[in-house]
Amino acid sequence: MLFLSGLVGALLVLTAEARVGNSSESKYCSETAECLLYDLVCKTDKYEARHYSSVKWVSTEETAYAMEFAVSNAFHRLFRYISGENEEGMKIKMTAPVVTKMPDNTSFWEKRVYTMSFLLPSEQQKNPPMPTDDKVFIDEWPELNVYVQGYGGWMTSLSDKMKYNSLSSALDTAGEKYIKDYHFAVGYNSPMKWFNRHNEVWLVAVDEPECSSSEELDFSFPFFD
Repeated sequence: MLFLSGLVGALLVLTAEARVGNSSESKYCSETAECLLYDLVCKTDKYEARHYSSVKWVSTEETAYAMEFAVSNAFHRLFRYISGENEEGMKIKMTAPVVTKMPDNTSFWEKRVYTMSFLLPSEQQKNPPMPTDDKVFIDEWPELNVYVQGYGGWMTSLSDKMKYNSLSSALDTAGEKYIKDYHFAVGYNSPMKWFNRHNEVWLVAVDEPECSSSEELDFSFPFFD
């Protein structure tokens, strides 16, 4: 397993690029021209591990007791930015996925700070226009290794929590290490899509990710979804 993870890591160094690209390269992106692409590191029947290259997002924070109260305000704030509410008056194409950072170190009765992010298209990755709303900011994420579980239907506090519990339990059973202070709730579909929706929970891996009893990967290029 250590050899497998090391080989994957070496290959990722050789092939790392800005991974914002054609949505036809991902089975999850059906409503936008561009999507966040990734390299599959390994997978089991419970979860998979992915590598994401460093990319830029436009983000905003919203404080609320539950995700449902936070995401509406955050989404509309970011949508105004891509609709032209920025210093260049530039209209920016929507991408997928929309990612919300979910804090896990607070009690149910405490307000939480939720951070929602829209992926910037490849054209704006180098020099995105600056926001005019002081609650909106450009956020450059470092490279990430994440453990992932996907699910269908609508993303709610309950569905996200259930999938988070399922993923964290599977990782704990396998002895995998991950950051426990927060997770990411990830959605690929617009509110107008009623069927065949796809959502995910991401937990950030500590060190190089491993998958107990992982399936062997085909190392012919490219090896991403």
